[in-house]
Amino acid sequence: MNTRGGRRDDGRGLALLVAGAFFMENLDGTIISPAAPDMAASLGARPVDIGLAITAYLVALAVFIPASGWAADRYGARRVFAAAVTVFTAASALCAAAPGLPELVAMRVVQGIGGAMMVPVGRLVVLRGTRKADLLRAVAYLTWPGLLAPVAAPALGGLFTQYASWRWIFLVNVPLGVAALRPALRLVPDFRAAERPRLDRAGFVLGGVGLAATVYGLELFGGPPGAEGTATAWAGAGMVVCSLTVLHFLRAQHPLLDPTLLRVRTFRVSNVGGALFRAAISAVPFLLPLMFQDAFGWSPARAGLVLVAVFAGNVAVKPLTTPLLRRFGFRTVLLVNGAVTAGTFLLCGSLGPRTPLSVVLSVLFASGVCRSVSLSAYASLGFADIAPDRTGAANTLSSTVQQLAAGLGVAFGTLALRTADMLTAHLGLDGPTESYRLAFALLALLPLAAVAEAERLRPDAGAVVTGTGAHRAPPVERPVR
Repeated sequence: MNTRGGRRDDGRGLALLVAGAFFMENLDGTIISPAAPDMAASLGARPVDIGLAITAYLVALAVFIPASGWAADRYGARRVFAAAVTVFTAASALCAAAPGLPELVAMRVVQGIGGAMMVPVGRLVVLRGTRKADLLRAVAYLTWPGLLAPVAAPALGGLFTQYASWRWIFLVNVPLGVAALRPALRLVPDFRAAERPRLDRAGFVLGGVGLAATVYGLELFGGPPGAEGTATAWAGAGMVVCSLTVLHFLRAQHPLLDPTLLRVRTFRVSNVGGALFRAAISAVPFLLPLMFQDAFGWSPARAGLVLVAVFAGNVAVKPLTTPLLRRFGFRTVLLVNGAVTAGTFLLCGSLGPRTPLSVVLSVLFASGVCRSVSLSAYASLGFADIAPDRTGAANTLSSTVQQLAAGLGVAFGTLALRTADMLTAHLGLDGPTESYRLAFALLALLPLAAVAEAERLRPDAGAVVTGTGAHRAPPVERPVR
């Protein structure tokens, strides 16, 4: 790997640029949640169907992120990053002009493609310039946008919806994208492979088809009566294709993604358990604003602004995250915090229109604390035992898994709410919050599943990152052919 056309700059300016791009990408994942009722009325759709616009964006990220590493190696990191910022910005303007839901979903896919080429390239540049002992600090810096954006998005979305128009949700990206373009051309090193690699076209097509079919099937579940068979067929076919894709990756000489990295236990737990956890917390910023408006009767602005309490929890616990990991280790922190996170989901479902605002804010604050601790732990643990020459492949696989988890999280949230609607009707339960109570209970199963995965960790897992143990060489895996 080499650089061309500029000096290498892995300093604060580059880190701020990557963090800003990450924030913009994550912001658009959930910013439309509080605007769902107004968007539905404007576009002639149901509020719950607006979830498709969120899912389409996040899944497009997951589908195209694997190709970002190949594109950077072939065309250079700087060129790919700048082109991605341009595509993302243009697609945002077209989303604002969408006349209907199909057009909006199509432009969200294009927006997702831009985001998929934008963030992983910058993240890889930062990771390659960071020592193992400095990973906690570097990853914490890059994790901030992922913590801030999902909770800031509903607040901004609610304000735009109530005092302007939901279309400003997308227009706000235009000046941000224009402002980021010049620093991108100046700060991003032009990394590229000495030999231009060939794209694993079969893996790219198989993976894209499998992911799209699976998510489409999940969207169909709980829809109009009689759609269950079609939903099962789509989801089942998608899972089969995804399985075939994994087999292809294991046999290909130069696979788009390298599943053998999952043999490293810390990397596997970070991505498998972390995916379950991320899916769960990605559904919450989508469901809470809907509950606050639909069941509580709150305005979009108020429904979004109360979620600032989640970010307050993120901020409050951040100085304690590293000391907690160094004192108790990754395994203990992930086990305890995962179980507590499931409890906060149940508390969210127990809220009602007459619940005092102070109690609502306290529950959301606790939720923010939990999400911050586990997200930072999973992100730092993932690269603890990865050899330097495999950082690029690990970054691509990890980025893909994270975005897929976020996309499926919103789909699971929609599915949980639709399932809860059917169950409450069947059980004869009445009340504005009953469906949401049951939906949050169903989502609480995801962080509990993440706890089961974290239990596989050794007590000293990730010691090289926390600085509490001697450096151990990463495990050596035999390639599968």
